Amino acid sequence: MEYLYLWLNLGSFIIPFLFSFHPRLQFYKRWKGFFIGILVMMAIFIPWDVLFTNNGFWGFNDDYITGYKLLNLPIEEWLFFFCIPYACIFTHYALLELNPKFQFSKKVVNIVYIVLVSVLIITLWYNYNKWYPLVNFLYVLIPLGLAYNYFRPLLQSFFATYLIILIPFFIVNGILTGTGIEEPVVWYNNTENLGVRLLTIPIEDTIYNLGMLLTVLLCTEYFNKKLQREVRSW
Repeated sequence: MEYLYLWLNLGSFIIPFLFSFHPRLQFYKRWKGFFIGILVMMAIFIPWDVLFTNNGFWGFNDDYITGYKLLNLPIEEWLFFFCIPYACIFTHYALLELNPKFQFSKKVVNIVYIVLVSVLIITLWYNYNKWYPLVNFLYVLIPLGLAYNYFRPLLQSFFATYLIILIPFFIVNGILTGTGIEEPVVWYNNTENLGVRLLTIPIEDTIYNLGMLLTVLLCTEYFNKKLQREVRSW
């Protein structure tokens, strides 16, 4: 399907955007911190994406994109870094608004954090020569560590909502990686990843998504609270 990547981006974005103005959800009130978070995340993920694309660690199928590129990345890839985090972070806050108790206990978060970090480090130890897990797993340890040490209540809710967010993630990312279509929109060089797939999705993508979203969410929380303090000080 021509322009499939573009339609996936827009389809993921439009409903969360429209519901951002719902009188109960009011996600638009979080936009300032969120947009700062997007800029911070893109400052990290765009150079990473450019380097991986230029080195052939992954790439894009011209049959599914418009053909317009910036820094050798399809314009749809740039949109991905806005549309997908928007939909996911909106979902996080919407779930908490609908059910404020939708979170894990401190004990569960401690266990999940320790197990996750341990698995990441062990996997890195045995796969340090593969670029995708190397960069991906090393990076995600940073926002995970920051959240665990300074924003632990945020992890209680995020770990819970992330399980729900993974559902649309598997649908969209599944299509991008080839589920239900003749060829993938995004292809991967399997010599630079673990070679483990969830259907068509490289298992590293679940960690990539976690790192991307947690970066945006941490910035959203931090900068919105900072802005609120500045307003009150006036």
